[in-house]
Amino acid sequence: MKTFVLRPCLSLAVLALCTASTLADVRVTLVAPITGPIAAGGDQATRGARKAVDDINKSGGINGEKLVLDIGDDACDPKQAVNVANQVATRGSRFVSGHMCSGASIPASKVYEEEEIMMISPSSTSPKLTDEGGWNVARVCGRDDAQGDLGGRLLARLYAGRKVAIIDDKSAYGKGIAAHARASMNAGGLKEVLNESITAGEKDFSALISKLKNAGVEAIYFGGYHTDAGQMLRQMEDQGLKARVFAPDAMNTAEIWAIAGPAASNLFFTFSPDPRDLPSAKAVVEGFRAEGHDPEAFTLLTYATFQLYHAAAEATGSTDARKISAWLRAGNPVSTVLGEIRLDAKGDVIDPTYVWHSFRDGRAVEVDSFE
Repeated sequence: MKTFVLRPCLSLAVLALCTASTLADVRVTLVAPITGPIAAGGDQATRGARKAVDDINKSGGINGEKLVLDIGDDACDPKQAVNVANQVATRGSRFVSGHMCSGASIPASKVYEEEEIMMISPSSTSPKLTDEGGWNVARVCGRDDAQGDLGGRLLARLYAGRKVAIIDDKSAYGKGIAAHARASMNAGGLKEVLNESITAGEKDFSALISKLKNAGVEAIYFGGYHTDAGQMLRQMEDQGLKARVFAPDAMNTAEIWAIAGPAASNLFFTFSPDPRDLPSAKAVVEGFRAEGHDPEAFTLLTYATFQLYHAAAEATGSTDARKISAWLRAGNPVSTVLGEIRLDAKGDVIDPTYVWHSFRDGRAVEVDSFE
């Protein structure tokens, strides 16, 4: 695949545009955190988007038309996300895969709604995205209320009568999922001993860890992203705090092992069953590995967003966003690398599945027991 970087956009430090093919005539866009603290997730998404577009074009494109891929960098920042969204609209994109962070997706989705652009997020899990979003929004991941409920119920069962803390990073994603976990845990009869917030990007958690130790905390639910969780885990080990950390899907990147080392084995997070192990993903995974890349976490979720768009555009014979959205929200089944996906009337996945994962020797693995 030939890639061209358009220098004027690089100078704006907002939208780096990577053209997949000069012959393409349907413009599509991935928007992800290409820079910033969670750029590892953006790298995963970029790989997934590029391969999806390449595979679609090799199969004949969409209704005989080739795709051209743009890649926008929102750095997981709401203001930058809106700036990128406006540039996406100006360039005439028909479809957006993204954004990855809920705090970026929600405001950007309003721009796409006004500009008649379909948006499918690979990883934005806030219920607000679809509960309060427009006709043009969908996702291939589950929601925070499902993840948070699972986490809260587990904590209430495993740590009944014991001391648990809830920590968030003040982001829309982190605060939202921590609130769902707290509510579920409380409903299960367990009240947290501490509620704390951090500032994303902090480097020194010593004061917080001392507070957790003094309170006798045995488990933590953390709502936030992997970079902060990694720092926290490493410093917890250094300061002798043995509490387990439970968290949502943003933890699923091997970069956390590079930050925390073996301390990451004390982290447990919810994610869908590893799509790399699914029969539906076998051919695509083999293709990635033949290129020297292991498609972890958000790589295949991003690939699936393009599969949904492709299927809907082919079924409707159109790239009209309203037709595509209506077809997807009607619950039509789509075969993807994640298995069969059907969306409900709000654009949410019907019956999403979550399982618990942890890290062993640098790789995320499913966890069968906590005993």
